Amino acid sequence: MIVHIVLFKWQEGTSSETLESVVKSLEALKDKIPEILEISCGQNFSERAKGFEHGLMVKFSDRTALTTYASHPAHLEVVNNLIRPILVDIIALDYEI
Repeated sequence: MIVHIVLFKWQEGTSSETLESVVKSLEALKDKIPEILEISCGQNFSERAKGFEHGLMVKFSDRTALTTYASHPAHLEVVNNLIRPILVDIIALDYEI
């Protein structure tokens, strides 16, 4: 199984409504991309996050499923239309369990 973790740092002044839309759109990918086994997204509450405000966790059966997700039109739509316009920094990490 593959775990895909992404941390997001947003532009200052990004509205809570915009961020809620990002979270809902990311979580809705489970219904659009069959390779997603599990997905969750949420706002950070820790002071240790160095400015990263939201985290995303997605589980896949294998690396091929992760690759399919990364290039899937529904994923790219969320990234290009909702995330990139408000993104300051991002960290992504993938590991196998």
